[in-house]
Amino acid sequence: MTEQDQTRLGKTLWAIADELRGAMNADDFRDYMLAFLFLRYLSDNYEEAAKKELGADWPELPKDDRRSPLSVWYEENPDDVAMFEDVMRRKVHYVIKPQYLWSSIAEQARTQDTELLHTLQKGFKFIENESFASSFQGLFSEINLDSEKLGKDYKQRNDRLCVIIKTIDKGLAEFPTDRDLLGDAYEYLIGQFAAGSGKKAGEFYTPQQISSILSGIVSLDAQDPANGKREKLGKVLDFACGSGSLLLNVRRRMGRHGVGKLYGQEKNITTYNLARMNMLLHGLKDTEFEIFHGDTLTNEWPLLREENPAKKIEFDAVVANPPFSLSWNPTEELANDFRFKDYGLAPKSAADFAFLLHGFHYLHREGTMAIILPHGVLFRGNAEAKIRRKLLEDGNIDTVIGLAPNLFYSTGIPVCILVLKKCKKFDDVLFINAAELYEKGKRQNRLLPEHIDKIVETYQFRREVKEELENGALFVSRRVSMEEIAENDFNLNITRYVSTAKPEPEVDLTQVHNELTELAQKIDAARARHNEFLKELGLPDLP
Repeated sequence: MTEQDQTRLGKTLWAIADELRGAMNADDFRDYMLAFLFLRYLSDNYEEAAKKELGADWPELPKDDRRSPLSVWYEENPDDVAMFEDVMRRKVHYVIKPQYLWSSIAEQARTQDTELLHTLQKGFKFIENESFASSFQGLFSEINLDSEKLGKDYKQRNDRLCVIIKTIDKGLAEFPTDRDLLGDAYEYLIGQFAAGSGKKAGEFYTPQQISSILSGIVSLDAQDPANGKREKLGKVLDFACGSGSLLLNVRRRMGRHGVGKLYGQEKNITTYNLARMNMLLHGLKDTEFEIFHGDTLTNEWPLLREENPAKKIEFDAVVANPPFSLSWNPTEELANDFRFKDYGLAPKSAADFAFLLHGFHYLHREGTMAIILPHGVLFRGNAEAKIRRKLLEDGNIDTVIGLAPNLFYSTGIPVCILVLKKCKKFDDVLFINAAELYEKGKRQNRLLPEHIDKIVETYQFRREVKEELENGALFVSRRVSMEEIAENDFNLNITRYVSTAKPEPEVDLTQVHNELTELAQKIDAARARHNEFLKELGLPDLP
């Protein structure tokens, strides 16, 4: 598998999606497209493991026999099926009946089988309720195969599905069967659908470049990042996980065995299902992640409701890109909630600090939290000023990073990254102003790998930098003492401490005075000479 394969497959699938969706809304078609890609992945993975398990008993079929080899084995060995499936549940963690494998579904599509739609419905239900030891109920709940968007009646819907699946199968056949390749293609498609979704994209996708900054930060030693990457992160939490791309970026940064378990929470049901599929598509077993569907602000996840400090779950890394300045309902009951009672409640008009305090509560003493927020959290007053001041006085805010505008699909505003720790080594706050660090794009700006490295390395080695960039702008960072921050009334507005504005060149008044005097003398001499010419011509002098 090469990067070229990944890009080409992503573009191929996106072209198929664009061609096949017709008049269907892109968000609606996204769910069908990604579900079929998910089924293909599960099927390939399962058939590969089954072939390895059955060894010499794996049926070798002639080229013109288009049945699934596993379906042939099931027919020939009915008494051994139950034992085989038990073994597969232990080794692969799930089972798919032969008739629901992608190869079987694709063959039905190729032959225009009138039962394709029914087979898909049964297959999706089987995967949700019986495939996995863990419950994946509702995994396909947003994919309505009876929708009129697919066709007015059963026949039209079945015919349309035949075309969609046949086209996807043909497009995938040009590429190597590689599990990572399909996982990356899934991520690529999520990104492409996000690009076309405008503001709605913020519900489910954090651009990979920004995810890479957060994962780069939390993967480093919490006490002294200069010591380098941590060997292992036991538990990682994203409490507003969207499609799970940020969690997966942390795992990618740490390596396959560098993270114990990923935990995510997501309120939107469609996005919650995307996240669960995304985890499985990237090779995680159902025991290696847990995604909960529920409201973070009201703390609906039973796992996180434990108040006893001895039993409370804590995370080595917390990452998040919550909805910006979301309106919420800060009730009297929430004022006494263990997450907020020491700080006060975020205002009704902006839940930014409520999200931050939620994640911070579950951060381990030796952990790091990195959260993306709008700049307003840095300087807004009243309740937010009180929360900000306490976090600063307690020594919990480690770094403030300002990013360029227009990096997100969902908003053009510039955002910041706050890095928080419960027990930090340094008693100052590092400010990194990276507002001018970007490559301009047609619809949105983007960060290049060297930009990401510059930001992460500046954080890692706590560097103070004032560097002129190729575009003539500045990249600036500075360690600011708590005394200076207190003098500024705990306002964290980045430009107060690290401005990217170039200073005006200093003016030497003595030199300017001398130059003006010299010019005046030259003017007087020129006028006198000119008047001499005028006198010879009998004309009046110039004044």
